[in-house]
Amino acid sequence: MKFTYLIFVLVLVCNQAYAANALQQLQREYQQQGVGEVNPDAGKKLWESKHMPKKKTVQRSCTSCHGHDPRQDGKHAKTGKLIGPMAVSVNKNRFTKVKKIKKWFKRNCKWTFGRECSAQEQANILAYLRNQ
Repeated sequence: MKFTYLIFVLVLVCNQAYAANALQQLQREYQQQGVGEVNPDAGKKLWESKHMPKKKTVQRSCTSCHGHDPRQDGKHAKTGKLIGPMAVSVNKNRFTKVKKIKKWFKRNCKWTFGRECSAQEQANILAYLRNQ
């Protein structure tokens, strides 16, 4: 029983370290791209703002799929697929791989905004989600 608990704790600690490493790596990349001050409030505003992608008839926002509270599960607006919480405080596995973070930003920004998000927008959204 103690051994199982120890393994569980080690997995949690390692996942937190991977998330911290991935987010630190992205932060360095954003700084190299000239990102200014990172603002979690701007990230929240972008998270909640509604957009009309080209050739679409319904407004979208990050909350359309992820919900207004990033600490809760979301559900994809089109497929109904369950989406785990985005907040780092609740989902330690969320931001552990830079490649995966970039992939989902690219895909979700295009779907939601009809364009890719800027490095500044990505940095702000990640700051907002880290603070949740």
